[in-house]
Amino acid sequence: MAWLVLVVSGVFEAVWATALGRSAGFTRLAPSIVFAVALVLSMVGLAYAMRELPVGTSYAVWVGIGASLTVVYAMASGTEPVSAAKVLLILGLIGCVVGLKVVH
Repeated sequence: MAWLVLVVSGVFEAVWATALGRSAGFTRLAPSIVFAVALVLSMVGLAYAMRELPVGTSYAVWVGIGASLTVVYAMASGTEPVSAAKVLLILGLIGCVVGLKVVH
């Protein structure tokens, strides 16, 4: 259960990071609210997962999921350019996250 919660909280990390960028310095209400809600859910999930999983592994997996999804979403939405190097590096990051799960 801790791993599932950790993955979901990593997804919420990508949501809050994207909403933060769209909030224009918290001058836009809807993205600011999405940011706040996703941030709380993400942190609560991370804290819950850390009750059963090592802190280093939990944090690395959480950041890896959030960072990967944030970049993938930015590339898919056209706000960030796509390149073969970026795709390969994201795949490497995902591979490292999976590796941390496997060796745990």
